[in-house]
Amino acid sequence: MDDTQGNSNYALEKLRALLQSDSLDADGKLPTERTLSEILGVSRRSIRRALEVLEAEGRIWRRQGSGTFAGKRPDGWSNHVDSIVADTDLMEIMEVRLRVEPQLAQLAAMRAKVADVERMYDLVKKIYESTDADGRELWDGALHRQIAQCAGNTFFLMIFDVINRVRQDEAWQAIRERARSASRTREVTHGQHTAIVDAIAARDPGKAGEAMRQHLLTLQESLIRITSLDHSETEVEKEPT
Repeated sequence: MDDTQGNSNYALEKLRALLQSDSLDADGKLPTERTLSEILGVSRRSIRRALEVLEAEGRIWRRQGSGTFAGKRPDGWSNHVDSIVADTDLMEIMEVRLRVEPQLAQLAAMRAKVADVERMYDLVKKIYESTDADGRELWDGALHRQIAQCAGNTFFLMIFDVINRVRQDEAWQAIRERARSASRTREVTHGQHTAIVDAIAARDPGKAGEAMRQHLLTLQESLIRITSLDHSETEVEKEPT
């Protein structure tokens, strides 16, 4: 066996271990080929070969210009996110979330495993300890998706992923962060996240669903206040002086 092939096998073994660990970002993005090469001490060619094997196995997928991600390639909905963002608004998304996510929390309370619940608590902690808006959005999205995944319903998860990709629009993230800051909901949000996970851990579907509903209602109210304020300020600017 030549050195290149040996390095490729070594890289493949290490990348498999990386995919099975919890060390990746919440969105599942892998480090660049250059970084992986430096970390593992093998050539970029070996890294590239190993990634090709993992992609053929369906363990990773690549997006041009964005990088390499763990898991299966998203379905065709990804191609329609921009048009969905353009044709809807935050209030419509909140209406859908209020009808979908409490049901997901109920199912998660029935089906989540102990390790899943531990992961949820860890994500709740990461959200609370995040010191910047980007971090809060990252871990908040990861928590809500973990709950959706633990519901154990593939079709429900697909619907959630569409909602989640729409709400990841940068402009909408900025509005949500302004709503959080204006309402100073950090402590309230932490308590609500904890209550949701506590109910899931207690195997109480009704309580989990209601905790999720209350959490989303709080966010909806904050969004209504901030968008109403923006509207009022715009109207004042339009008034003749």
